[in-house]
Amino acid sequence: METVVDLSIIIASYNTKELLRDCLESIYLNTREISYETIVVDDCSTDGSSDMVRDLFPQVRLICNPTNLRYVKTNNVGLHAAVGRYGLLLNSDVKVQPYAFDVLVRFMDEHPDAAAAGTKLINPDGSVQHCIRNFTGMFTMFLQTINIHKIWPNNPLTNHYYNMDFDYDKVQTIQHIGTTSFIIRRSIWEQYGMLDERFEQFMGDFAYCRMLGQNQLKIYYVPDAVVMHYGSQSINQSGLKQIRALHAAIKKYYDIYDAPRHNVLMRFFVRAGIWGRLHLKVIEFNLSRDKRVITGPGAPALPPNKMDSKEKRFVQDGGHEEK
Repeated sequence: METVVDLSIIIASYNTKELLRDCLESIYLNTREISYETIVVDDCSTDGSSDMVRDLFPQVRLICNPTNLRYVKTNNVGLHAAVGRYGLLLNSDVKVQPYAFDVLVRFMDEHPDAAAAGTKLINPDGSVQHCIRNFTGMFTMFLQTINIHKIWPNNPLTNHYYNMDFDYDKVQTIQHIGTTSFIIRRSIWEQYGMLDERFEQFMGDFAYCRMLGQNQLKIYYVPDAVVMHYGSQSINQSGLKQIRALHAAIKKYYDIYDAPRHNVLMRFFVRAGIWGRLHLKVIEFNLSRDKRVITGPGAPALPPNKMDSKEKRFVQDGGHEEK
């Protein structure tokens, strides 16, 4: 193994050239107190991303996948190449805020019980992204599909899933956080494995966090480490295709983690619910001006010129319908 550094920053990149450039600039501007390497794994981008990295960031370790491997495998390529004591999975559509990764490495050093941790994510307007989730059943996911959190604000089912009472200013253990900005201890991925490659783009973060929880390993949320996140910039490039891919991943996740506990009738109803969820999302996508694949309370806001008046009131009211 090469000389070990504190942190290996791994960016899985696909057709986000300008965002990737800004992301890399923010890393080098705002990471000052630790030793680190930056690994960009380009997943067959066609927008000149790899050439931009070679020209502007010669210090980056650039890996170009020979074929399109998708998000999960691309991150694992980076983890395989990493030499750091910690590996940090980082989306390309972020800007790292001052000292975020210095804080994160220090936190992991001071908390040897932490298997992994996630940072605070903020929207471009400075508001907090509600990125912490709890594991719930498929019934809750179906309610989320029909936007029950808008029809019935503060209902206990989707509030539990979205963790609406979560204190985003407090360090605490969590069940799940996405891999937008996610640090893993080397001993953890060496002992328990990397991201589950049965998933391609979606649900890999859910599967990894669930695996850690099943092994009684702790995931922390670290609010003093802050990253600004635009959100879903790669997957929004092909919305309908990604909605179908998302639901294929949800079904696979159910089949792996929950179906073995269910009888035949329950499995039928859950899979039918996933099928129904897919078709509702397709209808919503076709009828709505909001063409994002991933939405929900605390997500990056839809640009105001693409909202109707009701949607604007919903956002301005903090994600709750006016009464």
